[in-house]
Amino acid sequence: MTEQPTSHEGRQPLAARPQERTRPRSEATGGSSVPPPAGPPQDLVGTARREGDRLRFVGAATRRIARGIDLDEIVLGLCRATVPTFSDAILVYLRSPLPVGDERPVSPFVLRLRRTDRLRLAGEDSDPGTVPLPVVDPQTDLMPAAELCEVRSGGALSEVLRGVRPVFGDSAAARAALPELLGADRTVPSGHRAILAPLRGRRRVIGAAVFLRRPDRPAFEPNDLLVAAQLATHTALGIDKAVLYGREAYIADELQRTMLPDSLPQPTGVRLASRYLPAAETARVGGDWYDAIPLPGSRVALVVGDVMGHSMTSAAIMGQLRTTAQTLAGLDLPPQEVLHHLDEQAQRLGTDRMATCLYAVYDPVSHRITIANAGHPPPILLHLGGRAEVLRVPPGAPIGVGGVDFEAVELDAPAGATLLLYTDGLVESRLRDVWTGIEQLRERLAATAQLTGPDHSPPLEALCDDVLDVLGPGDRDDDIALLAARFDGIAPSDVAYWFLEPEDAAPGRARRLARRALTRWGLEELSDSVELLVSEVVTNAVRYAERPVTLRLLRTDVLRCEVGDDSPQLPRQRRARDTDEGGRGLFLVNRLARRWGATRLSTGKVVWFELPTPA
Repeated sequence: MTEQPTSHEGRQPLAARPQERTRPRSEATGGSSVPPPAGPPQDLVGTARREGDRLRFVGAATRRIARGIDLDEIVLGLCRATVPTFSDAILVYLRSPLPVGDERPVSPFVLRLRRTDRLRLAGEDSDPGTVPLPVVDPQTDLMPAAELCEVRSGGALSEVLRGVRPVFGDSAAARAALPELLGADRTVPSGHRAILAPLRGRRRVIGAAVFLRRPDRPAFEPNDLLVAAQLATHTALGIDKAVLYGREAYIADELQRTMLPDSLPQPTGVRLASRYLPAAETARVGGDWYDAIPLPGSRVALVVGDVMGHSMTSAAIMGQLRTTAQTLAGLDLPPQEVLHHLDEQAQRLGTDRMATCLYAVYDPVSHRITIANAGHPPPILLHLGGRAEVLRVPPGAPIGVGGVDFEAVELDAPAGATLLLYTDGLVESRLRDVWTGIEQLRERLAATAQLTGPDHSPPLEALCDDVLDVLGPGDRDDDIALLAARFDGIAPSDVAYWFLEPEDAAPGRARRLARRALTRWGLEELSDSVELLVSEVVTNAVRYAERPVTLRLLRTDVLRCEVGDDSPQLPRQRRARDTDEGGRGLFLVNRLARRWGATRLSTGKVVWFELPTPA
């Protein structure tokens, strides 16, 4: 969209500065005038001054264009640098869509007008004392222009763009090209001066700029074509870099976000919430990650980590470490063993691949949590009464150092308490050290809990938002990953647990024990299904087990049954033939249970299934 700025009071265009006149000096006696000393002719002095003004203008304009980081800032920098000093208005057309790097441009060649008045708020300007650029009505003011233009191969506009050099608007080439650019029924108004400058990037033409002057302004001079060429070249190269950088940042950001969980699981006995904030819009590539991994026995692993550095390499390493952590969690290894294997994996990735990580396992049945730390900021536990506590966890060395041992601690995780895991971007910045930030975060959590009263916990999602508010404006230098876990736990009255010897009588005993537990819970109508499924799973476990088999029933919003044994071989569902006497147990489980699965442990495996409870 055309913009028509109001000129600064007293400012004259570059080509319109009047030549200064020297005043004759009078003699000391007689009053007769003496001719001035010999010097360069007045026209040469004026020309030199105008050329000096042009050079200073080009230098200032190119610096202003170069300050732009993204596409809008670069185009707006060109507009503000040239209006009103060089022209009264400017139209900027860019290829749509813009090609990125060495990719083949989309055909046909379409130019789209950049409506620069939409790129900023009215009156916004970084230079004090300048007059803001007003919005121009394209139907009534200086330069009506079409929104889109398709460049026809072999047409006049195509020839001008291919020539790359700017041309005057009254030249034969421009008179034929401008109506094609602006629209068939539009042209430069009578008496106005114009320069049509192609915008060429590193490899191809990406657009065009039209500089316009009103009739009351001096006409463009031949040297103004060189000025327009300089402005167009700097703008086009800046746009090329901005588009390429934007594509790389987008790819890196998508890479990182696809490595983070799309959604958190909803395990029994714990509620989860998370946040992730990049460091800035212009540096969106980091190595922060978080995860929540369901484990056998209704437990859940809580992980947060931070790969050192900000690059696509950091994001890639983060993805590898997160995948490794998920695999290790599936083996049900202790937290310190998980960190040990992550350390080995980081060393295999390279000598300088370092990261901090905190790995915790919460058991809702025992109301305990086991935590191991590898150089990460300590977690904070917010108790139900409003007390916020920085947990004493051995810090350990970062992952990737090698040759170090990790230590795990087991702590109480009372019902109603909230555990907060975070990366250092939340508590460390240029303005404060990490321990000062941790203390401020602890105080903020305690203050938030006091507002909800001693008997209630603050809503988890609102708590995460409130935690992020601890950061002041401009106080965020690094990415932030945040994982909050609200411990609800499972009451002992909702858990039934037995050991069964691996003998032929075990399935029958398992059926009787399950029936008694269901009767105690008032779930008798599930007895037939539960007895049948328990019998099949226990029979399969007894067949391969050498040590006692475990049977556990959990009553929450569903009824969950878990059978564990010391055999690492996972059961596989298969379709039995008509002549087979067995092989139908897992088929029944698959048909009757709402969900079922099997998980390999370091000591064997657990087979589980779930049934919906009556309303």
